[in-house]
Amino acid sequence: MVTEIAENKGTANAEVAELVTQSVRDFARQYVRPHVMEWDETQHFPAEVFHQLGELGIMGMLVPEQYGGAGLNYRAYVSAIVELSKVCGAVGLSMAAHNSLCTNHILLFGNEAQKQTYLPRLASGEWIGAWGLTEPNTGSDAGNMRTTAVRDGDDWILNGSKNFITHGRSGQVAVVIARTGEPNTSHNATAFVVERGTPGFAGGKKENKLGMRASETAEMIFDNCRIADSQRLGAVGDGFVQSLKVLDGGRISIAALSLGIAYGAYEAALQYAKERQQFGQPIANFQAIGFKLADLYTQIEAARLLTYQAADLKDARKNTTLESAIAKLHASETAVHVANEAVQIFGGYGYIKDFPVEKFYRDAKLCTIGEGTSEIQKLVISRQLLR
Repeated sequence: MVTEIAENKGTANAEVAELVTQSVRDFARQYVRPHVMEWDETQHFPAEVFHQLGELGIMGMLVPEQYGGAGLNYRAYVSAIVELSKVCGAVGLSMAAHNSLCTNHILLFGNEAQKQTYLPRLASGEWIGAWGLTEPNTGSDAGNMRTTAVRDGDDWILNGSKNFITHGRSGQVAVVIARTGEPNTSHNATAFVVERGTPGFAGGKKENKLGMRASETAEMIFDNCRIADSQRLGAVGDGFVQSLKVLDGGRISIAALSLGIAYGAYEAALQYAKERQQFGQPIANFQAIGFKLADLYTQIEAARLLTYQAADLKDARKNTTLESAIAKLHASETAVHVANEAVQIFGGYGYIKDFPVEKFYRDAKLCTIGEGTSEIQKLVISRQLLR
C-alpha cells in the first residue's frame, strides 16, 4: 500500500519510488487492464477506479499526511503515473490531472481552512477534482479569457464557460480561473474553488475524442454562479501567476504520462517482434526491426532521464520551469513517435483494436497538446534561455 510506504520515513527516495511502482503496477494489472478497451469504446469514466486509487493513496500522493495525503515526493508520483499509463493512458491522465492541477492548486495557494475542507476529500478519492483555465476562444491566450468574476459585496458572481476540462462533469470540486480585471492586462485573473451543486455551475458538453476516451473531457458552464469570497484562492489578480506555477508541476505529470504511453507501446512492439514469424524467423531478427527498436528505446530512456531530472528538481524545491518544459516537450513527442513506430512494427495488426498499439497511438497525441502545446513548450524554453 502506498500509504504504508509513506509511513516509513527512513526509506530512500529511489526505494520508495520502486515500492510505489510495484504497488501501482499490480493495481493496474488487476483493476484496469481487463477493462481498457470496454472503457475506451464506450467512453466510460471509471470513477470507481479512482475511489480505489484513493484508498491506495494515489489520489493524494503529494498531499501532506496532516491533510490525509500520502506525503510522497515527485519521483514517486512520476513512477505511479508511468505505471498507470503503461496500461491505460486515460487512467493515467485523470489521475495526473486530479493530483497536479486541482489538488495541487489548493495545496499551494489555499488558506488553512480551504486545505482542511478540500484536501482530505480529494486525497482519499472521495471527491474527484477538476481545474478550469482553458476556454473555447482563448486556448493559450489566457490573458484574454471571457469567463469573469465580478465582486458583489462579500460574494463573487461567475459567468462564462471553460472547455476541454478533465472531469468537467464528474468532478465534485473545481478550481476555476476567472478574469477579474480588464482583458490583456497584468494580474487580471483570480482563482476560485467551486463545488458541484453550487447554483449556476453546471457541466456541459462531453467531448467525443480520438483518444484518452475513458478520461472525461467536458465543458464547465457558469451562469450567474454566486460564490462567497471565502472560496477565493489567494489574492485577487494572482490567478494566472498561480496557474503558471501549477503548470510547472503539471508538465512533469504530462511528461510522465507520455513516458508511460511510450513504454507501453514499446513493450507491446518488442514482444510482438519476438513472436511474429516471417521467412522462418522472428521479425526482431531483421535489422530493419532491430534498429527501429534500438532507436525507440534510446529515445524513451532520454525522456525518462529528463522527466526524473525535473521531478528531482521539484523535490529539491528548485525552479523547474525550464526543465519541466523540456521534459514535457521531449517525452510527448517521443510518445507519439514510439506509438507510430509500434503500429508500423505490428503492420496490419497494429491498425486493428485486437492489439494494444492502436490505442497507444490514439492516446499519445494528446500529450503534445494538453497543458501547453509543443509550440508553447518551445516558447517557454526559448524565453528561459534568453533571460
